[in-house]
Amino acid sequence: MSIRKVPFGALPGGQTADLYILENAHGASVEITNYGGIVRAINVPDRDGNIGNVALGYRDVAGYLPLCGYLGALIGRVGNRIANGRCVVSGEALTLAKNEAGRTHLHGGDVGFDQKLWDATPIEGICQDCLILKYTSPDGEEGYPGTLRVMVTYTFTDDDELAIRYEAVSDRDTLCNLTNHTYFNLAGEGSGAVCDHMIEIDADTFTVVDEFCIPTGEMRDVTGTPFDLRTAKRIGDGLSQTEDCEQLRFGHGYDHNFNINGEGLRFACEVTEPTTGRILQVFTDMPAVQFYAGNMLESVNPGSSGRRYHRHEGFCLETQYAPDSVNHPEFPDSVLPAGEKYDFATIYAFSAE
Repeated sequence: MSIRKVPFGALPGGQTADLYILENAHGASVEITNYGGIVRAINVPDRDGNIGNVALGYRDVAGYLPLCGYLGALIGRVGNRIANGRCVVSGEALTLAKNEAGRTHLHGGDVGFDQKLWDATPIEGICQDCLILKYTSPDGEEGYPGTLRVMVTYTFTDDDELAIRYEAVSDRDTLCNLTNHTYFNLAGEGSGAVCDHMIEIDADTFTVVDEFCIPTGEMRDVTGTPFDLRTAKRIGDGLSQTEDCEQLRFGHGYDHNFNINGEGLRFACEVTEPTTGRILQVFTDMPAVQFYAGNMLESVNPGSSGRRYHRHEGFCLETQYAPDSVNHPEFPDSVLPAGEKYDFATIYAFSAE
């Protein structure tokens, strides 16, 4: 195992971002920058042992400016959407930025955690390497109450597992729903659409949304719908039903919250890619996962392979509390009480066969 630190470019304010490369004993690696906690690349073998990048990203920090699609980013304080940018936390009415079409608060606001320069500490180990990122979000930042101290630990192992542990504590009741927004393409970054990938999600229900992708409050049984992914299905087969399925039409494809069966750290989903044999399994102790099929993906800058990204050329599996959960008492609660610890983990396990 080893960790290398290389310059990743200058930010508009004059600060410099770094890129940390965590490489295991078999030559697989992940590349993470302290700018936005972004996972820039995940280099893992296919069935023939050929190592390739399966995460969409840019060559340097300039590619991530301006913000476009949250590629690889660490999302916070609150991932996903809050309706009308309004909610109440412990009796306090909050007014948050409506940074999605002037209607919805999305992924933490105008300047979320994805646009912060985090303090980074690399730690080399025998069978795993870690990168610890820390950021203190001051009281009132993006309209959220409380000073929130956040620590996110990325661990890469000799078993080709990328684990992300999210920890946080606030001095006031606040909201906290941290996640990662990596776009995966198991055929290889820049290889085209992910429609032939097979996806399985262990969820009996999904969260119904309105035409603005805001939950209605209904958790609907997936049986008999394109959201029944309890056995593996081709992503493209579901997307082909977009015009005939109101829920898919509202999301322009899959952009929905799936309520993962069970509790604790458990299997959530699996994606396989037939030509390379690569497999991605996701395990988490979060209550849900957002499956997003890159419906609106359209990059401004060329990706790390030199070509721009287009619709459906990557998919996201964002472990989380359900979107707008603060406005739905029937959903698991994303309010973090003062002094209590937020502590969740997600594991992205890669293999091939």
